[in-house]
Amino acid sequence: MSTVRVGACQTPEIIGDSAAALDIMLRFAKEAEGKDVDLLLFPECFLTGYILSEAYMVDYAYDFESEQFAAILKRLEHVKSVLVFGAGEKKAGKFYNSAVVVNRGEIVGVYRKTHLVDPNELFFTPGEDYPIFEINGLKYGINICYDAQFADAAKAVADQCAQLLLLPAQNMIRRENAEKWKHKHNEIRAERVKENGFWYISSDVTGIRPPDQNGVERIAYGPTSAMNPNAEVVAQVPLMTVGLITVDIPVA
Repeated sequence: MSTVRVGACQTPEIIGDSAAALDIMLRFAKEAEGKDVDLLLFPECFLTGYILSEAYMVDYAYDFESEQFAAILKRLEHVKSVLVFGAGEKKAGKFYNSAVVVNRGEIVGVYRKTHLVDPNELFFTPGEDYPIFEINGLKYGINICYDAQFADAAKAVADQCAQLLLLPAQNMIRRENAEKWKHKHNEIRAERVKENGFWYISSDVTGIRPPDQNGVERIAYGPTSAMNPNAEVVAQVPLMTVGLITVDIPVA
């Protein structure tokens, strides 16, 4: 039976500096190449930064058909792994919280977050579709962060015979909430696995956002993890640690 090697990155948070975010992506991609990773996942809105302000997204979101984004794609042409990364997207006067799938500098497709946090994300337009992608015979779909709390989002992927669900996440939150949630994320994801019987891999940021950067102090523990179809965590980057996990997924 053949396998697909999937990697997931736990990264520092980058705000308002897509060049720095891209450099981190490329460093992880180089490490992943040395580990023969086929598919590499990054956090929610990693390229643009995840600041919940329409004014911020006016400045930093990308039109994926623009010359500016074409320059990003150009730098990804040599990357062997298929990349899935989050970015604020602007399209036809609307903003989306999106995850873009890129292969050798070409856009394969886009998933747009369907469940938005009320009220903080409501300047985004919710997505309507759950596209399915395929790599070396492995079908996979995408949810984004808060989507994980809704069974319908995972089921929409599973119903299309996907064997893997990817979850770009961004849990940089107030410290008291972070303490409360740091172990609950995997509990919620395990519920989605038990409902659908697929592999589930997440990618998150980690570190501390000081209070002088966009409001009160925030902290992100992670987790970046991989669960098998039995809802067992088979790989996880340690909390508060930058790193990469890999897992081999058998192709049915």
